[in-house]
Amino acid sequence: MKLCVALDLPTFEDNIALAKELKAYDIWLKVGFRSYIRDGKKILEELKAINPKFDIFLDLKLYDIPNTMADAAEEISKLGVSMFNVHASSGTVAMQTVMERLKDIKNAPIVLAVTALTSFDDDNFKAIYHEDINKKALQFAKDAYVTGINGVVCSAHESRMIKENTDNAFLTLTPGIRPFGEDAGDQKRVADITMAKKELVDFIVVGRPIYKSKNPKEIVQRILSNLSL
Repeated sequence: MKLCVALDLPTFEDNIALAKELKAYDIWLKVGFRSYIRDGKKILEELKAINPKFDIFLDLKLYDIPNTMADAAEEISKLGVSMFNVHASSGTVAMQTVMERLKDIKNAPIVLAVTALTSFDDDNFKAIYHEDINKKALQFAKDAYVTGINGVVCSAHESRMIKENTDNAFLTLTPGIRPFGEDAGDQKRVADITMAKKELVDFIVVGRPIYKSKNPKEIVQRILSNLSL
């Protein structure tokens, strides 16, 4: 299991300072909407300058018509990131078109499909998708799997179920991780490290418990120590 630290801080300088503090660790870094819209390609280049071994997950959740998604995926592949994501609800044609576009690109990024956002509870999810979270998340994962997508973004609650119905090598990345039982904030389907391990999660995303800590290095070290147990 790998740790992915979310760089969701208010300024470019804050994110860079956190990355510099964590540069000695074998971790992934997640750059999402806020940071990428504000800072663009500059933040990706600066993170690589801090530590060329940093793997970067560009969390933009592509959702559009198939060809537009494929165009965006091709451009993302030129940015030097290791992973990005799309929405599984964009459909199998869109996901297949993305993977077809990337197939001949050397060192193409890992592509994940978002199933159900971890901010959803059952009632809010059902109001939009008219099905239970577990049932629909599994269907989204199966759809992604048959298109050649590398894995999914899901909650830890669905990870094992998805692997059992696709393949153990099908990656699961889980946001909403509160490693040591911290406050859930606006997340609804959260989990700690123990549960993530039990549910065979491949990547855990941790943001606020790290960057709101007075000693982010200490929290990262504690997480990595727990992952190695």
